[in-house]
Amino acid sequence: MSSLCIHKYKFVKRIVCDEGYEEEINWQSNLNFYDITESCFIRELAWVILSTGMKEQIIRKIFGNLTPYFYNWESAKKICCNEKKCYNGAIKIFRNEKKIKGIIESAKIINQFGYTNLKKEIEQSPIDTLKIFPFIGDVTVYHLAKNIGIDVAKPDRHLVRIAKNEGFKDVQEFCRFISDGCEDSIPVIDIVFWRFANLNSNYLEDLSSINFNDAIECHI
Repeated sequence: MSSLCIHKYKFVKRIVCDEGYEEEINWQSNLNFYDITESCFIRELAWVILSTGMKEQIIRKIFGNLTPYFYNWESAKKICCNEKKCYNGAIKIFRNEKKIKGIIESAKIINQFGYTNLKKEIEQSPIDTLKIFPFIGDVTVYHLAKNIGIDVAKPDRHLVRIAKNEGFKDVQEFCRFISDGCEDSIPVIDIVFWRFANLNSNYLEDLSSINFNDAIECHI
């Protein structure tokens, strides 16, 4: 394992920031699980449910219009008490019955647990606990976890390819190695490489071509 991949990360981060995604990186960097409110949790859960199998750009376009129909993610109880109203409004914006029902079912689970109790369960066993929700599977669970401040990376196809290309056995090991060598958290490293891959279809080739001189010049 070479420290070159840490320099590659810093090089790529500069590119991603220059492309206008510094605010997104700062958002991820400032997330703290202990500060996540019920409203924030429901919003991030809904985002991941909707994002499953779809491009982020599509969900970003409709999410703001969908939000009022779920009472701005105020609480699970509010959604449960207005289940039909939520569904009838939301389905007009996003015509995927299973996912809209998945959000409502998730609200019922949160309401049944009680958010305080649920948060304790997540703290003790984040990955297993988060999988109780609809559409949250072996990969999407890491997406949700990092979006609520858990120190993990999402093993999506881009990150898996990058980690393998850099000689690591998996995404978690790859991002942890870089995190140990710089000040950024694992989720921040995830989002930097993920965004870079989405900006650049030849990301593997470009990463392979970066050398120490490139990295040093980037920070002069």
